[in-house]
Amino acid sequence: MLPTGTAEVIDDHEYPATTEELIEDCGDRTLELPNGSETVGDVLARLESETFESADDAQLAVYSAVSNKAVGRVGYSDRDPTPVGSPYSPDAVSF
Repeated sequence: MLPTGTAEVIDDHEYPATTEELIEDCGDRTLELPNGSETVGDVLARLESETFESADDAQLAVYSAVSNKAVGRVGYSDRDPTPVGSPYSPDAVSF
């Protein structure tokens, strides 16, 4: 999900690093998502100010804070039955 070069910028940053430092350093990088795009800065701005101890911590924060643009079909699950009354319920079929 991270575009070419973004993971390297995050990896190359000196740690520990704050959310604000990462936004300043790589906030303009664009994440191309299945349903659009957003910048690393926009994603990290959703989080509270935090200090990341490692690049892995920072990357996990980016992965966990992306918007629903990263979700294929919102509300879709092929594992669980659709809850009763859900707007995503299929039309009833009578045989």
